[in-house]
Amino acid sequence: MDLNTTPLMFKSAVNQHGAQVAMRIKEYGLWHDISWNDYFERVECVGAALISLGMQKDECISIIGDNCHEWVTIDLGIQCVGGIAVGIYATNAAPQVQYVVENSDSSFLFVENEEQLDKWFTFRDEVPKLKKVVVWDLEGLRSFEDEMVMTYTDLLELGKKELEKNPSLIQKRLTEVEPDDTAVLIYTSGTTGPPKGAMLSHRNVIWMANAFLHVLDISKKDEILSFLPLCHIFERMFSVFGHITIGYILNFVEKPDTVMENMVEVSPTIGYAVPRIWEKYYSNIYVKMSDADWVKKVIYNLATKIGSIRTEFKLETKKVPLHWELMYQLAYFAVFRKLKKRLGFDRMRVGISGAAPISPDVLKFFQSIGIDMVEGYGQTEGSGATCVTRVGKPKFGTVGPPVPGTEIKIAEDGEILMKSPSVFKGYFKNPEATQNTIVDGWLYTGDVGELDEDGDLIITDRKKDIVVTAGGKNLTPQYIENKLKMSPYINDAIVIGDKRKYVTCLIMLDEDTVMKYAQDNKIQFSTYKDLTQSPEIGKLINSEIDTVNRTLSQVEQPKKFTILPKKLYVEDGEVTPTMKVKRSFVNEAFGDLIEAMYQ
Repeated sequence: MDLNTTPLMFKSAVNQHGAQVAMRIKEYGLWHDISWNDYFERVECVGAALISLGMQKDECISIIGDNCHEWVTIDLGIQCVGGIAVGIYATNAAPQVQYVVENSDSSFLFVENEEQLDKWFTFRDEVPKLKKVVVWDLEGLRSFEDEMVMTYTDLLELGKKELEKNPSLIQKRLTEVEPDDTAVLIYTSGTTGPPKGAMLSHRNVIWMANAFLHVLDISKKDEILSFLPLCHIFERMFSVFGHITIGYILNFVEKPDTVMENMVEVSPTIGYAVPRIWEKYYSNIYVKMSDADWVKKVIYNLATKIGSIRTEFKLETKKVPLHWELMYQLAYFAVFRKLKKRLGFDRMRVGISGAAPISPDVLKFFQSIGIDMVEGYGQTEGSGATCVTRVGKPKFGTVGPPVPGTEIKIAEDGEILMKSPSVFKGYFKNPEATQNTIVDGWLYTGDVGELDEDGDLIITDRKKDIVVTAGGKNLTPQYIENKLKMSPYINDAIVIGDKRKYVTCLIMLDEDTVMKYAQDNKIQFSTYKDLTQSPEIGKLINSEIDTVNRTLSQVEQPKKFTILPKKLYVEDGEVTPTMKVKRSFVNEAFGDLIEAMYQ
């Protein structure tokens, strides 16, 4: 039997691994195991309860909450009985939640806690198609009653009773799911308009799980830590589709703000994150080393220099000379081994960056301390990864060759086109957008790039973000921004210059490192805004930009900059949940600051 649907792949994993550990959760300070058998029983109960409550095949069901075992159990419970699972970002405001529930015609809504339930209350009368709301964390809701709301515990109990009456109910339903049925609806981040629901079929996601994770040589002996938003394809691929395909152990963070603490406790063998997370780790190391005594600083700087030289040999696919390899092993034993242990990276075989561009210098740093870094490129509409650099063959500056079974070609205007079994079915209830995105089987990615002599893809920028100066020069903001973000004092940067005489940039400070700089240099401040307006901090950022400008051509160099007076938040719609700044929002919200740089 072909395992080309999530229900069949999940059942196969359960038959294979049975009593072995599927996932671990931390409760009351202790880590607890959940076996594959237990996982499947809970999924069965969720699916049976939904059927009992009147769920029909191909109905959409929404889920909102932070990463936890309930989220993935509900997700697979929906898919195993032929439903379509729709994830909603936990950080979304009530109107954004309403949009997804309404647009997807969801018949059920699963919410994590009181905070998420309160969002539903604001629009409950606007979504008449909703049959039931199910809540799984009852803190603050023990005595709450509402005819539309039921608890997750009660749902599981209902499912258990339904299975006692009809033991073969789930087995029958999961064999009725077809490979081309929609498995999940994943909404885009809405940077260029209202979010669109991308329909990914069972065939799409299972094909991608097999192709992508096998390229990375991930096995059932591996462990991962789940902390990125589960409704994003990046995390969903690892925590759901890859998990049931490979059978490794899945660990859940306690809360979004305990990621670094849980990373040390779990010490996963496979690490993956968006660039902002890797950059944050890099900045934290910089801050801690700036506090070290001069002896430790000298040893650390020497070790990183040795690591960097060894990485350069590897990047050039040259054999590392014996004396450099010996020096590296000494540096690893004396410095990198301890550093990795403190970070929770001591068992990490592979580190993966994806979902947004990352500076090659950040990748080189982690490679030099002994983590095999790879970069993946793709989009929701392609079910995740289109290209990925190969483990043990670093080639930073490219995103590697296509995943096996995927074709890439570059259109005349430089746009990247891809064709693969992972290309999505289309946008939910939006045939016009679908026709503009898939043409003759080719997915138009909206990204601009080129293929090098080895067939590896180099991403230039988003097509819509390319800057054409008043002098007619084409610039790629992403390249300049990545260089600026290498500064430990710069959290993010947005390059401006379209139809302008010269390039400028908006700077977002890295609060932790800048705050430490201010304290060390006795600069007075009480709020983040104070830091952004400090002349001394302005000089610091100016110095960092000058350093970057020395590596850029004259036309690429930002001539002026402005530090944004506030931090940007997902909740305010200023950045996406994967920490990409929404350029259109920033250009509009800070238009006066931009214009001031051109007066």
